[in-house]
This record gives sequence, C-alpha cells and structure tokens, in this order.
Amino acid sequence: MPGPGAERRLAALQAVLAALAHPARRQILLTMKLRGGSMTAGEIAGRFRHAWPTTTRHLRVLEDAGLVAHRKRGRTRVYRLRAARLAVVEEWLGWFSRS
Repeated sequence: MPGPGAERRLAALQAVLAALAHPARRQILLTMKLRGGSMTAGEIAGRFRHAWPTTTRHLRVLEDAGLVAHRKRGRTRVYRLRAARLAVVEEWLGWFSRS
C-alpha cells in the first residue's frame, strides 16, 4: 500500500473490513451475489430475520464502505453489489504473499 494515495487506500480498506466484520453483512453480500447482484431492500430484508431498521442499518454500512450502491425505483430502493470494491482487501492480502 505504500505510495501515492496510500492513506486513502488504507481508509478504504478499513471501511471495507469494518463492513465485513459483521456476519449479517457478509451474508447480505453473498445473498446478493448469488441472486444476480441486485435486489430490492424488501427482498434483502425478507431473506433475514432482522427487524427492518437493523437491515437498513446494515445496508447503510455496506453502502458507506462502497460495497453496495442503490438507486430509487419509485418508492423502492434497488441495491446493486459493487464486488470490485473488495479489491482493496485483495491488494492488502497481496502484501503477505509477495516475497
């Protein structure tokens, strides 16, 4: 990670790792991936036994970390997986596999 933008990349890594720290958020990401990468907030909430506020809080953390994005379709929010954001984790892990 050393070099230009290292602080920005480390902040991005921290946000992603913090988002991945909770098992429910990891499950949301996996569910979205397995269901084509896009789901409505209601579809996501329906897959879990969390209260609605808990689900929206998890989605907000994932969105703040850049792992999902949403767009409005009428009154519905459609969330889209942004798996490319996981590259910051791959980059960090790469430091340990290099000689």
